[in-house]
Amino acid sequence: MKKPPQDLSQLLHQQGAMPNLAEKAELLLHLDHYVKKVLTGPVIEQLKVANLRQGTLVIETTTAAWAARINFQKPKILQVLQAETLPMLTAIEVKVNPSLLMYAAKSKPAHNHISENAAAHIEALAEHTEGTLAIKLKRLAALASRSRQS
Repeated sequence: MKKPPQDLSQLLHQQGAMPNLAEKAELLLHLDHYVKKVLTGPVIEQLKVANLRQGTLVIETTTAAWAARINFQKPKILQVLQAETLPMLTAIEVKVNPSLLMYAAKSKPAHNHISENAAAHIEALAEHTEGTLAIKLKRLAALASRSRQS
């Protein structure tokens, strides 16, 4: 017979590699938030704390331009982290990881707002069109009246 599956919380609290991985993941997440508090501006959306190994904090960023901006601020980051969080920190390494762009892209809210002027033009176009296109154009023009009501 197969063994029943173990609860994930039990796996995380047992001896072995899993608790160490979970602890390191929490530490990296904490450091990521802390580094983003130390830095200001749009650069915080372009970086991620990737690792902490042998006293070196590894920060990944999306492009070389952002890496250069972070490199200019490395002494400040290092000083603050040593003073407040990680006294054993000796260096910060900045690496470019273009695949972060996939994760950094935040979905923008859909803007379903059509001005009255645009709706009038679409409605006029729908009057001179036939078939399913005319129906779809009329629905599109109707969005203007819905957005004014809400």
